[in-house]
Amino acid sequence: MGRTLEDKKAIVADLKEALTDVQLTFVIDYKGLSVAELTDLRNRLREKGGSCKITKNTLMHLAVDGDENWQPMQAFLKDSSAFLLVKEDVGGAVKAYKEFQKATKKTELRGGVMEGRALSKEQVEALGDLPSKEQLYAQIAGAINALATKVAVGIKEVPSSLARGIKAVSEQGSDAA
Repeated sequence: MGRTLEDKKAIVADLKEALTDVQLTFVIDYKGLSVAELTDLRNRLREKGGSCKITKNTLMHLAVDGDENWQPMQAFLKDSSAFLLVKEDVGGAVKAYKEFQKATKKTELRGGVMEGRALSKEQVEALGDLPSKEQLYAQIAGAINALATKVAVGIKEVPSSLARGIKAVSEQGSDAA
């Protein structure tokens, strides 16, 4: 028994709502994945603030039709498509997918859409190479800490060098006398 028109409209509405607060969506060919493997992929993405939606290409086409931010996704709608929706940690979600793909070797990344632009497979994978927010915070904190340490050492060095200079002058004066 097929889906009714109301079911399809509800699915399209759910997809539109899911896309409202998403930063990146990338499309993969999931042909050949078992239910357990799909569950594993969903669990990996959930940890990074992402989700995996599997729906017919025509329903996703209807969901993105007229939305300028997601319109470029229509170029990737072919064969069996899974849509990976990322809300928060874009780099982490791409890394999670790449690890999953490396483990299963069954999926193929077609491309993605971010901020209204279509991204190639290589561009999406490059997002996975970017450091996470936490890593960037740590790098900034390390740089600030290093700068503060250099300033403290510099401030401490001025009186120390002045004291050494006075001591050297006083030793010269006592040697001359």
